[in-house]
Order: sequence, then C-alpha cells, then structure tokens
Amino acid sequence: MIDNDVNAGWMDRTAVGGRDLLLLAARILLGAIFVQSGFGKLMGLGGFIAGLESQGVPMAAVLGTVGAVVECFGGLAVVLGAWTRLAAILVAGFTVAATLIAHRYWDAAPDAMKMQQIQFMKNLAIIGGYLSLVASGAGRYSVDGMRGPRA
Repeated sequence: MIDNDVNAGWMDRTAVGGRDLLLLAARILLGAIFVQSGFGKLMGLGGFIAGLESQGVPMAAVLGTVGAVVECFGGLAVVLGAWTRLAAILVAGFTVAATLIAHRYWDAAPDAMKMQQIQFMKNLAIIGGYLSLVASGAGRYSVDGMRGPRA
C-alpha cells in the first residue's frame, strides 16, 4: 500500500527545492511562443495590421503595433525574468485580447468551431500560467533574481 502522506511530502519537498529551476522552465516554456510569434508580427507588421482590420478591430494600426511589441518584448522579458510580474500581466492582457479577437469559437463557422474552441481553451491555460508568474515572480535564475529580493 502506498502512503499518500509520504508521497505528498516528497513531492512538496521536491517542488520547493526545485522552485527556481521550475520557474525558469515555466518562463522559457511560456515566453518562447510569444517571442517567436511577436517577432513574426513585427517583421510582417503590415499584414498583421491588415488582418486586424479585416476582423473589425478599431485603431488596428496602433493596437497592432502595441500588441506585437508587447507580445515579442513581453515574451522576451518573461524568458529572461526581467520585470517579470509586469511583463507577465501585459502578456496575459495581450492574450486575453487576442483570444477575444481571433478565437471567438461561438461565432465560428461550424467546420471551424471545434478548432477555435481548442485555441480559446489553450489560451485560457496560457493566461493561467502567466497569472501564476505574477503571483510567484521569476525565481532566482532570472534578471529579477540577480537584482536581489524585493518586498
């Protein structure tokens, strides 16, 4: 028979002992897609803005530029662990906006509805990951960690 209290204690000790490495992995895994996607949007900004205009986004040129910058450089800040809480909340906000613009599965054609729902739910999970970084901070292996503890 497995003693669940012993296993839970081992898991807690392992997670707490590896907290900084786990936060580093989380930051890299969460931020990498935003660096790649945001960089692509910045390199093809006209096309990105045109896509936003076609979806009826007001002030698409301004919002598209701000969104691409937040996505790319916010993702990079998260990966590096620099201004992590600010970057995480900005990228989470970007993801909320992107989700509501691009993954409105309830308005999608029947053949696209399931895929848009999957993308919508994936983005909710990503937002949850970013909110976890807001709560936890970057950890020791980060630019923020090198600056020393903050209150």
